[in-house]
Amino acid sequence: MISTETPLAPLVFQPLDPATPGRPLSAIQEEILRLKRERNAVLLAHNYQVDEIQQIADYVGDSLGLSYKAAETQADVIVFCGVHFMAETAKIVNPSKTVLLPEMDAGCSLSDSCPAEKLAAYKAANPGLYVVAYINCSASVKALCDVICTSGNAMKIVSRVPADREILFVPDQNLGQWVAKKTGRRMRLWPGSCYAHVLYSVRNIEAVKVLYPGAPVVAHPECVEAVRDMADVVCSTEKMIAYCRENQADTFIIVTETGMINRLRREVPGKRFVAGPTDHCGCNDCRFMKMNTIEKVRDSLAGMTPQVELPEAILRDARAPIQRMLDWSR
Repeated sequence: MISTETPLAPLVFQPLDPATPGRPLSAIQEEILRLKRERNAVLLAHNYQVDEIQQIADYVGDSLGLSYKAAETQADVIVFCGVHFMAETAKIVNPSKTVLLPEMDAGCSLSDSCPAEKLAAYKAANPGLYVVAYINCSASVKALCDVICTSGNAMKIVSRVPADREILFVPDQNLGQWVAKKTGRRMRLWPGSCYAHVLYSVRNIEAVKVLYPGAPVVAHPECVEAVRDMADVVCSTEKMIAYCRENQADTFIIVTETGMINRLRREVPGKRFVAGPTDHCGCNDCRFMKMNTIEKVRDSLAGMTPQVELPEAILRDARAPIQRMLDWSR
């Protein structure tokens, strides 16, 4: 489904007919459903996962929604289809449960940009900072922070930080810049970014707007400022659903990882979605998110491996800022 054409040939997802039944499940998908029942497992999938996984997940959503679902589940086993820091979060809020990550090497460039030892050194050299961490960071970094946020609740979280405290926002400088502009709160920004979202450029998006005049541009706040400024709306993946459903347009240009469009097509049928292109591709897949495959999900449940484990001290210290986020977001 990935186009190798120039930005003038973006990947276009045609509308789904709400009256047409979805495609039948594959044998592997049926096997996963059987294994889920046998293991008393819940399958949580991020919006950027492949459609085969999204189709059979118990919940598909953004980092905030997934955090709530992980905290609330009564299942014995959590199969987390996302990247490593997400599965760690599920383990932090459910330390007694088994958490499986189908591909243990599914990392995150944004998380990697903020090593825990560098953050610890920065805090030691700059005492008194109130550290707000975007959830896209390791468990070790979370353990060093005061509160966690997601793209969906970042403005609300930052607004709750005491006014007399200077904020350090880690690790995404683009999200932090957007939040600072929206809230009027000055913050120090850690120099990190999502490799996938910074590939979008004004030139590429303008080329698509010429092809689809009148189509609203819907962009994720991890994009660079120039792209955010030309968007009709900047929001988290979860809020993209409501925006596209309520907007009267029939075509939307979606400037985030392409997996999001699978969910948009299911939940907002009858509308067309155009993937924001980059210089390299007519769409934009995260190489880490796509490391999880339907076969790896099946094998993970069958063998109950690989399991996410964290030291007790990290579990303890990271739980407080995550719980603070969940409490402040309600």
